Amino acid sequence: MKKLYIETLGCAMNVRDSEHIIAELNKKENYTLTDNIKEADLIIINTCSVREKPVSKLFSELGSFKIKKKDGAKIGVAGCTASHLGKEIIKRAPYVDFVIGARNVSKITEVLDKKHAIEIDTSYDESTYEFEDYRSSKYKALINISIGCDKSCSFCIVPVTRGEEISIPSSLIINEVKRAVKNGAKEIVLLGQNVNNYGRRFSTNDNGAKNFTQLLKEVSKVEGVERIRFQSPHPLHMDDEFLEEFANNPKICKQIHVPLQSGSTKLLKEMKRGYSKEWFLNRCNKIRELVPDVAISTDIIVGFPGESEEDFKETMDVLEKVRFDTLFSFKYSPRPHTPAASYPNQVPSEIASRRLSTLQERHKEIQFEQMQKQVGRVVKVLFEDLRSDGKIAGRADDGRLVVVKGSEELLGEIKDVKITKAYLTQLEGEISGV
Repeated sequence: MKKLYIETLGCAMNVRDSEHIIAELNKKENYTLTDNIKEADLIIINTCSVREKPVSKLFSELGSFKIKKKDGAKIGVAGCTASHLGKEIIKRAPYVDFVIGARNVSKITEVLDKKHAIEIDTSYDESTYEFEDYRSSKYKALINISIGCDKSCSFCIVPVTRGEEISIPSSLIINEVKRAVKNGAKEIVLLGQNVNNYGRRFSTNDNGAKNFTQLLKEVSKVEGVERIRFQSPHPLHMDDEFLEEFANNPKICKQIHVPLQSGSTKLLKEMKRGYSKEWFLNRCNKIRELVPDVAISTDIIVGFPGESEEDFKETMDVLEKVRFDTLFSFKYSPRPHTPAASYPNQVPSEIASRRLSTLQERHKEIQFEQMQKQVGRVVKVLFEDLRSDGKIAGRADDGRLVVVKGSEELLGEIKDVKITKAYLTQLEGEISGV
């Protein structure tokens, strides 16, 4: 059997794209996975282009692949960087055998034997393509519900690399959920660039769910589904109907990602985010009102062009008011094909670094305080990770990492755990009743 080595950079959608690639190659080309690059017959790096660092990493990784690979092994580049660099990748690294974009994953078996094949059509429609089945987790299933993005955020390259937004017919989604549950999945994770904008556009007539709230209801009706998560929603589409379904559906995990980007309404307008600071705070307050124990995470960019000290203070103000449980924060990174890359008043790197440090240090304090509040609580944990020290780990309903003493018979089980210790990034506890 042929061996496949695949490295995945970036978001959960990239992880799912890699699972699709693995499934197609396994079923149609008889490839099996290996974690030893030297024995691989095919090496693929599935790339991210949201920030500059992963793009730079691509070419250093390719150079490493060239040195380590065995004679005759092929190298392929997939994902978002493949979409926007295309033939430039082969120009810079002619030993790369093929390039396949984020919107062309279903063509993976078509490019294998075409030297220097390039498939990067961002208008290609995969929304009705039924991929072969493969999942990296037995107990958690990632499921795409849409592809592409119709937003025009001035800092973001994703619409360029993934094309316009198309929703996958709900009938296909529900069938995929049923297959995943049949194969042992207990948690379903619905994926989309703007997941709660589901229903924006279909390429066929779909007789099922027409919006995200309806889709959540349909997924929760599937027998065997015990947990539902989703990422990433957009604040603009967090209407009351959606938030009430989030709060009241017992199968939906009470963890929600609400990407802020900036607390300054002025900058949010420059970013073309479509909402104000006031709207964002209103939605977060509504979420906490409906679900007091909810865990809210966010994304924040510091150093966006034109960001003043006052703008940064507005971001810090939102941090204090919402007290995010998890924060993904970055310095602004100019991306090609985006309006913000040519905006005047680019913020000096040292100023952006200082602001990022201030933001992150304060959030660590908030995060530690939030974690300490968990001590004494009883939470439901789905155990997925068996460790070598006699412990087993999993995620609570609110997404927090929980570790207990235990062995492999707990894998895939959902248990009540009483939290006994709290650290910055994980909790420790004891299984209730044991």
